[in-house]
Amino acid sequence: MKLYDCATAPSPRRVRVFMAEKGIEIETLQVDLSSGEQFSEAYKAINPLSEVPLLQLDDGTTISQVNAICRYLEELYPENPLHGRTPLERALVESANNQAMMNGFMAGAEALRNSVPGMKNRAMPGPHNYPQIPALAERGLQRIDNYFSDLDAHFESNQYMVNDYFSVADISILVFIDFAKWVKKRIPEDHKNLARWYAEVGQRPSVKA
Repeated sequence: MKLYDCATAPSPRRVRVFMAEKGIEIETLQVDLSSGEQFSEAYKAINPLSEVPLLQLDDGTTISQVNAICRYLEELYPENPLHGRTPLERALVESANNQAMMNGFMAGAEALRNSVPGMKNRAMPGPHNYPQIPALAERGLQRIDNYFSDLDAHFESNQYMVNDYFSVADISILVFIDFAKWVKKRIPEDHKNLARWYAEVGQRPSVKA
């Protein structure tokens, strides 16, 4: 297998941390997003979505999107499950992970892609160009604030996103919080519960992946 990665991008980092938690080693190839390599004909022939990460299997089959890649690897390497150990946990992890994507990453993407001059006409990821909408950037920043508050309330009575079980949802939240720094959003000082969780999870060796 090969993992098409970009060391500076948040989405592939979620896969790297996931792999590190499970002790999975896969050949990794870097795609230089800053130079637009994802739009090259060579890469589009592998991934028409022009995105990373991308997992390419030995038979040439490709799997795009973070959640799909992680679910495949979970099935392939079931030890130390990160998507849940029981039917109920798997449902709760799926729900928490979806919330992280909708309320966290998409909010950050709204704020970044609709405000950064270098992303003019790149307000959405993928192969198609879309113009920036400044109002969406403002909304994205507000959504980040709200999600920080929601997370702080959650961690008042939970060690992790799903009770006391560390899961892929915690990986997603960690990477989201670091991604939010790109738009100058950090955990507010009065969010003690979220800060406690972030400090604890930040000590795991996998986060350096």
